[in-house]
Amino acid sequence: MGDPGQGMEPLAEEGAVTPAELQAAAEVVEHASPLVRGLLIAAGSLCVVLGVVGLFLPLLPTTPFMLLAAACYARASLRFYRWLTGHRLFGPPILEWRRHRAIPYRAKRAGVLLMALTFSTSILLVVKNPWAQAGLAAFGLFMCLWLWRLPSRDRPGA
Repeated sequence: MGDPGQGMEPLAEEGAVTPAELQAAAEVVEHASPLVRGLLIAAGSLCVVLGVVGLFLPLLPTTPFMLLAAACYARASLRFYRWLTGHRLFGPPILEWRRHRAIPYRAKRAGVLLMALTFSTSILLVVKNPWAQAGLAAFGLFMCLWLWRLPSRDRPGA
Protein backbone atom coordinates (compact mmCIF):
# COMPACT_ATOMS: atom_id res chain seq x y z
CA MET A 1 0.00 0.00 0.00
CA GLY A 2 2.70 2.49 0.92
CA ASP A 3 2.85 5.63 2.93
CA PRO A 4 -0.32 7.80 2.72
CA GLY A 5 1.82 10.88 2.17
CA GLN A 6 3.89 9.24 -0.55
CA GLY A 7 4.04 11.19 -3.80
CA MET A 8 2.77 14.37 -2.21
CA GLU A 9 4.80 17.57 -2.22
CA PRO A 10 5.86 18.65 1.24
CA LEU A 11 4.01 21.71 2.45
CA ALA A 12 6.06 24.88 2.62
CA GLU A 13 6.89 25.90 6.11
CA GLU A 14 4.96 28.85 7.40
CA GLY A 15 6.89 31.99 6.54
CA ALA A 16 8.96 30.18 3.89
CA VAL A 17 9.49 32.06 0.64
CA THR A 18 8.34 30.30 -2.53
CA PRO A 19 10.25 30.51 -5.85
CA ALA A 20 7.41 32.58 -7.34
CA GLU A 21 7.69 35.09 -4.52
CA LEU A 22 11.46 35.28 -4.98
CA GLN A 23 10.97 35.92 -8.71
CA ALA A 24 8.39 38.66 -8.01
CA ALA A 25 10.65 40.26 -5.42
CA ALA A 26 13.53 40.25 -7.92
CA GLU A 27 11.36 42.01 -10.53
CA VAL A 28 10.18 44.74 -8.13
CA VAL A 29 12.46 47.68 -7.38
CA GLU A 30 10.44 50.19 -5.40
CA HIS A 31 11.13 53.86 -6.00
CA ALA A 32 12.67 55.68 -3.02
CA SER A 33 10.10 58.49 -2.94
CA PRO A 34 6.72 57.75 -1.30
CA LEU A 35 5.13 60.40 -3.52
CA VAL A 36 6.40 58.75 -6.70
CA ARG A 37 5.31 55.32 -5.41
CA GLY A 38 1.83 56.72 -4.77
CA LEU A 39 1.65 58.21 -8.26
CA LEU A 40 2.84 54.94 -9.79
CA ILE A 41 0.20 52.97 -7.86
CA ALA A 42 -2.46 55.44 -9.05
CA ALA A 43 -1.24 55.18 -12.66
CA GLY A 44 -1.04 51.39 -12.46
CA SER A 45 -4.54 51.20 -11.00
CA LEU A 46 -5.88 53.44 -13.78
CA CYS A 47 -4.26 51.09 -16.31
CA VAL A 48 -5.91 48.09 -14.62
CA VAL A 49 -9.31 49.82 -14.85
CA LEU A 50 -8.72 50.66 -18.54
CA GLY A 51 -7.59 47.09 -19.18
CA VAL A 52 -10.73 45.67 -17.58
CA VAL A 53 -12.87 48.06 -19.64
CA GLY A 54 -10.90 46.84 -22.67
CA LEU A 55 -12.27 43.35 -22.08
CA PHE A 56 -15.65 44.70 -23.18
CA LEU A 57 -14.63 47.45 -25.63
CA PRO A 58 -12.46 46.19 -28.50
CA LEU A 59 -10.93 49.64 -29.07
CA LEU A 60 -9.16 49.50 -25.69
CA PRO A 61 -6.49 46.81 -25.72
CA THR A 62 -6.38 44.92 -22.41
CA THR A 63 -2.89 43.41 -22.52
CA PRO A 64 -0.88 46.61 -23.11
CA PHE A 65 -2.71 48.33 -20.25
CA MET A 66 -2.00 45.37 -17.95
CA LEU A 67 1.67 45.37 -18.99
CA LEU A 68 1.86 49.07 -18.20
CA ALA A 69 0.13 48.49 -14.85
CA ALA A 70 2.65 45.75 -14.03
CA ALA A 71 5.52 48.11 -14.90
CA CYS A 72 4.07 50.80 -12.61
CA TYR A 73 3.48 48.34 -9.77
CA ALA A 74 7.00 46.91 -10.20
CA ARG A 75 8.37 50.35 -9.29
CA ALA A 76 5.85 51.02 -6.53
CA SER A 77 4.60 48.00 -4.59
CA LEU A 78 5.52 44.34 -4.28
CA ARG A 79 2.00 43.62 -2.96
CA PHE A 80 0.23 45.17 -5.98
CA TYR A 81 2.70 43.56 -8.39
CA ARG A 82 2.16 40.11 -6.83
CA TRP A 83 -1.61 40.60 -6.99
CA LEU A 84 -1.56 41.50 -10.69
CA THR A 85 0.95 38.86 -11.81
CA GLY A 86 -0.82 36.23 -9.71
CA HIS A 87 -4.24 37.05 -11.17
CA ARG A 88 -5.76 34.06 -12.95
CA LEU A 89 -6.70 36.02 -16.09
CA PHE A 90 -4.15 38.85 -16.29
CA GLY A 91 -1.09 37.21 -14.72
CA PRO A 92 -0.04 34.69 -17.39
CA PRO A 93 0.25 37.17 -20.30
CA ILE A 94 2.16 39.62 -18.09
CA LEU A 95 4.60 36.97 -16.92
CA GLU A 96 5.02 35.66 -20.48
CA TRP A 97 5.96 39.18 -21.60
CA ARG A 98 8.20 39.89 -18.60
CA ARG A 99 10.13 36.64 -18.88
CA HIS A 100 10.23 35.95 -22.63
CA ARG A 101 9.17 39.20 -24.35
CA ALA A 102 6.44 37.18 -26.06
CA ILE A 103 2.65 37.15 -26.03
CA PRO A 104 0.41 34.10 -26.27
CA TYR A 105 -0.51 33.31 -29.87
CA ARG A 106 -4.21 33.07 -29.00
CA ALA A 107 -4.16 36.60 -27.54
CA LYS A 108 -2.30 37.93 -30.57
CA ARG A 109 -4.76 36.36 -33.00
CA ALA A 110 -7.79 37.59 -31.03
CA GLY A 111 -6.31 41.10 -30.77
CA VAL A 112 -5.66 41.37 -34.49
CA LEU A 113 -9.11 40.04 -35.38
CA LEU A 114 -10.87 42.37 -32.94
CA MET A 115 -8.88 45.38 -34.10
CA ALA A 116 -9.60 44.57 -37.75
CA LEU A 117 -13.31 44.21 -36.98
CA THR A 118 -13.44 47.40 -34.92
CA PHE A 119 -11.49 49.53 -37.39
CA SER A 120 -13.48 48.16 -40.33
CA THR A 121 -16.78 48.89 -38.59
CA SER A 122 -15.65 52.42 -37.73
CA ILE A 123 -14.45 53.09 -41.27
CA LEU A 124 -17.58 51.74 -42.93
CA LEU A 125 -20.30 52.89 -40.53
CA VAL A 126 -19.07 55.80 -38.42
CA VAL A 127 -16.45 57.89 -40.20
CA LYS A 128 -17.69 59.62 -43.35
CA ASN A 129 -14.70 61.73 -44.40
CA PRO A 130 -12.56 59.79 -46.94
CA TRP A 131 -9.31 61.26 -45.55
CA ALA A 132 -10.28 60.27 -42.02
CA GLN A 133 -11.22 56.80 -43.28
CA ALA A 134 -7.82 56.45 -44.97
CA GLY A 135 -6.04 57.65 -41.84
CA LEU A 136 -8.00 55.27 -39.66
CA ALA A 137 -7.28 52.40 -42.07
CA ALA A 138 -3.55 53.20 -42.05
CA PHE A 139 -3.48 53.44 -38.26
CA GLY A 140 -5.43 50.18 -37.90
CA LEU A 141 -3.11 48.40 -40.32
CA PHE A 142 -0.06 49.73 -38.46
CA MET A 143 -1.47 48.54 -35.11
CA CYS A 144 -2.34 45.08 -36.47
CA LEU A 145 1.11 44.68 -38.04
CA TRP A 146 2.82 45.85 -34.85
CA LEU A 147 0.89 43.33 -32.75
CA TRP A 148 1.38 40.52 -35.25
CA ARG A 149 5.16 40.99 -35.40
CA LEU A 150 5.52 40.44 -31.62
CA PRO A 151 6.93 36.99 -30.86
CA SER A 152 4.78 34.10 -29.62
CA ARG A 153 6.44 31.09 -28.07
CA ASP A 154 3.34 28.91 -28.41
CA ARG A 155 2.53 29.52 -32.09
CA PRO A 156 1.14 26.37 -33.74
CA GLY A 157 3.39 24.85 -36.37
CA ALA A 158 6.45 26.76 -35.20
